[in-house]
Amino acid sequence: MRIRILASAVAMSAALSGCMGTGPGNTAAVNRGLDSVHQPVVRLASYVIDADATSGMLPPSEMRRVNDWLDAMEAGYGDRISVDESAASNGRAARDAVAMLVARKGLLLAAHAPVTSGTIQPGFIRIVITRSTASVPSCPDWSTRMTANNHNATTSNYGCATNANIAAMVADASDLVRGQNSGENDPLTASKAIESYRNNPPTGAGGLSNISPSGGGSSGGGQ
Repeated sequence: MRIRILASAVAMSAALSGCMGTGPGNTAAVNRGLDSVHQPVVRLASYVIDADATSGMLPPSEMRRVNDWLDAMEAGYGDRISVDESAASNGRAARDAVAMLVARKGLLLAAHAPVTSGTIQPGFIRIVITRSTASVPSCPDWSTRMTANNHNATTSNYGCATNANIAAMVADASDLVRGQNSGENDPLTASKAIESYRNNPPTGAGGLSNISPSGGGSSGGGQ
């Protein structure tokens, strides 16, 4: 009788431990903080095209080819476009031509091109698009059984919705890694107008000025 009761108690405790979220493949007891274990992953990829600039400039045929390539790559905000002119003897004019094509898409050429694989043929320039993409590859994660959690831990899918949406909506995925600098904006410059407004006395503080109307012309009559 005691053996049967003991066996039943062991079986019930094993079943309850599974309901409490501590079974195999369950991550309920892993993360007890508010920071999600699912963070955006930023991937960096470079796409290149070589254009003939042996004449020192891009001929119309190469201009069309580069422009079609930019359209096919859907170059836009967040892309870093650069020109490697190290193999061209006089690639400045060709670089300016690429800058004009890029400007039509509302972008600017980067000052320096990254190192890419493969050699550039002499007289050619290489246009490089460096693109960052962000995603949360481990989401959604429903490995945690939605049962009682006595360990005060977050669920396995915690943070997936927020971080996946951030990764999908960010315009430049590299901002998730290094952020954005403040540029040349000076907060002191922005506050000068407010400071001038506060320091100047109100226009009505000195009272109203006396203005006497002056009339011109004369009237007279003969006697």
